[in-house]
Amino acid sequence: MSETGFEYSNLSGRESGPFIRTASLLLPGVRAVQRQVEPYAHAWERHNRAAAASSGPLWVVMGDSMSQGVGASAYDRGWVGQLAGTLPDHRLVNLSVYGGRVADVVERQIPAMRSLGVEPDLVTVVIGSNDLFSRRFRPLLPAALDEMLRELPVGSIVGSQPGGQSASVDFNRRVDEAAAAGRVRVAEFRDPRMRSWRGRLSADHFHPNDAGYAGMAEIVGEAVARR
Repeated sequence: MSETGFEYSNLSGRESGPFIRTASLLLPGVRAVQRQVEPYAHAWERHNRAAAASSGPLWVVMGDSMSQGVGASAYDRGWVGQLAGTLPDHRLVNLSVYGGRVADVVERQIPAMRSLGVEPDLVTVVIGSNDLFSRRFRPLLPAALDEMLRELPVGSIVGSQPGGQSASVDFNRRVDEAAAAGRVRVAEFRDPRMRSWRGRLSADHFHPNDAGYAGMAEIVGEAVARR
C-alpha cells in the first residue's frame, strides 16, 4: 500500500515471446487479441485501486491472461467479471498478469495480496497453462506449484488442468493432494464441459470468448458454492 492507494501493475513487464510476436504480425486475429492486453490490464488496475479503498468481503483473483479476460469483448466479460456478477457483496481485487506463471503467483501476486492488510474471504487461482506450454519453464513447475500451494491461504480455490499429458496429470495430482490435506479446494476444469471449445474461442483461437469464459465462470462458481 502507498499513500495514494493500492499500487500494483497487472502487466508482467516481460516482452511477448517470439511465437506471439510473429503470429501477431501474420494473423489478424492474434493481433486483435494482443491489442487487448494493455488496456485490460490498466482497466483492472483502476478497478483494483477502487476496490482496495472500499469495504466489504474481499475476493482476490490470481492467475494469467484468462483471469484478465483477454479474448473477451471487454475486460470484465472474462470468467472473473462474469462470476463477479453473482458475488455482488464482494469487492474484487484481480492480481492476474498476462503471460503469468506459477512463479508469478508466488513472487508477485501472493505478496501483493498480503500487502492489502486484509484477510480475504475468497481467493481463486487459475494458473499453469503457460508453464505447461513452455519447454523452458515446465521442469520448474512442480517446485513452484508446491510452494504456491503452501503459501496460499487455507481454503483457496485452485483450478485443475484439463488434458491428459503427463505434466498436466502431475499438476493435478499435486493440487488434489493439497485438497485432500485440506489446504485448498479445486475448481474442476477436468469437467466434460471443458472438452469442446467449438464456438467458444476468441479471434486468436486460443483465448476464450465471452461464451467460453461463461463456462469457466460456471465451474469456478460451483467451487465457490461448495465452500
